[in-house]
Amino acid sequence: MSTKVKATPIGIDLGTTYSCVAVWFDQHDRVEIFPNEQGNTITPSCVAFNDTEHLVGEGAKNQITRNPENTIFDVKRIMGSRFSNIRLQKDIESWPFKVIEGSSDKPMIVLEHMGANKEFSAEERSSMILKNLKEAAEAYLGTPVRDAVITVPAYFSDRRQATKDAGTLAGLKVMRLINEPTAAAIAYGLDNFADPNHPHQKNVLIFDLGGGTFHVSLLAISKEGTISVKAVGGDTRLGGEDFDKAMVDHCVQEFK
Repeated sequence: MSTKVKATPIGIDLGTTYSCVAVWFDQHDRVEIFPNEQGNTITPSCVAFNDTEHLVGEGAKNQITRNPENTIFDVKRIMGSRFSNIRLQKDIESWPFKVIEGSSDKPMIVLEHMGANKEFSAEERSSMILKNLKEAAEAYLGTPVRDAVITVPAYFSDRRQATKDAGTLAGLKVMRLINEPTAAAIAYGLDNFADPNHPHQKNVLIFDLGGGTFHVSLLAISKEGTISVKAVGGDTRLGGEDFDKAMVDHCVQEFK
């Protein structure tokens, strides 16, 4: 059942493997994550094409085994990267879909649709995921959604503009990009500020190991809600996808 609320910004976690969208409800005094069409609160960060249509999320993920060369995943790793980037070249070797060099060393994804090859930028593909999340929020809220806050990895400086561009293509005004550890700290604080035993200041370690990125942040959170970053560390190319690849590479060598 949809809930009528006034127009409000949504929060989007645009992940390497899964994404989700949520909003803060004043009347509930908490954040609520919206379900997608399948009723799940997380949506695979996949985009796919078949002979007649394009698919996003669950439908696209189901296409991976049947039509892998026309299914895009790990788009987050392409955004803002140069085609000549050594780490991107290693990723391309393991992907079933084709990535070519576009103008100004920009990586372009090539897919077959309606019998013809079409080139897409990573921002265009990522915008499809953002638009899908936007539509899920609108269906739940019963009102149009225009503004969004999107989380990004702490070491994402070269791709922040690409994320904003993807949001614009999805019909969203990106109000702010927030580092994922900071977003986690805010969520932690919202759940704990009301605790009468909350100390004047607390040190919190945010450990975030995702599908494609890993980062750790040491933060100081005051009872008034002020968040100070003391130290950060991480790797934007270390996550569950990399563990999977390492295991596959190991098995290949064993079989050989």
